[in-house]
Amino acid sequence: MDERQLRVLRELGELGSVTAVAEALRVTPSAISQQLRLLQRSIPVPLTERAGRRLVLTAAGQALADAAIGVETALARARHTVEEYVEEPAGTVSLAAFHSGAAAFYPLLLRRLRAPDSPRLALHDEDVAQADFPPLTRVHDLVVAHRLEHAPPWPRTATVTPLLREPLDIALPVGHPLAARSALTAEDVAGEPWISVHDGFPLLATVDAISAAAGRRVEILHRVNEIAVVAEVVAAGGGIALMPRWTSRPHPGVVLRALDGIEVHRHIDVLHRPERTARRAVRTVLRELLAAADTVRGQGAGWADRHAAGAG
Repeated sequence: MDERQLRVLRELGELGSVTAVAEALRVTPSAISQQLRLLQRSIPVPLTERAGRRLVLTAAGQALADAAIGVETALARARHTVEEYVEEPAGTVSLAAFHSGAAAFYPLLLRRLRAPDSPRLALHDEDVAQADFPPLTRVHDLVVAHRLEHAPPWPRTATVTPLLREPLDIALPVGHPLAARSALTAEDVAGEPWISVHDGFPLLATVDAISAAAGRRVEILHRVNEIAVVAEVVAAGGGIALMPRWTSRPHPGVVLRALDGIEVHRHIDVLHRPERTARRAVRTVLRELLAAADTVRGQGAGWADRHAAGAG
């Protein structure tokens, strides 16, 4: 039995005929009769009987119709509870992000969502390969993920909201001979010792593209995923690296230079399952992520302009 069948039985007990029930529920009499037949199959005793030309409830049918009132009341309360949950502005929203994305976006979100009726954030860091970002949407409401320009797109099972298309620059230690140039080529940097990410992570494909463009395999000395650690290693003279222009934090010992001749951008997107944004709190956080992306872009571009001007 289901809710529709119980409601038909209840209405039949109150209205007294299949035709009247059909009119009340705005369906055909045959549809009402079908629902009654389906309900009867699950009950071992008769629920209705003929009284002249009318179909009326038996004692068992009336008892079940009375119980249907309690069922409909419980379902109405459940729906109301769900509606309150969906429309709750201050509900908890689980948000995951890769490390440099978390460092760039989390402080901005926490500052923007300070009001008492703002969503409560549950923040997580997830340092995973590109293919492992979509599965995170099973356990988090929103996932800030990144992929390279020419990498495979996100699967259609995830809803994607673009945040940034971020340039990737060459990070050099202050005082390095190449730092005097405003832009570099693959040939300029291929002979340098490199710091790069572990296998399977997005930035590695761009290092491979630099090798291909230069016609020689670059030497990767250090494998470090955390951008802040990469900056420290670069500043200490451990090698050069690719570094995101806007989401990496400025380091006094590191300069960034654009790379010419190769498409060096990454997409930063928010992934989520479609049903997650049924909640008002999740929609609010997603909207604030978009606003934060404008701030990240503006702050990063301003720092890069000042840094380039000061290095000439």
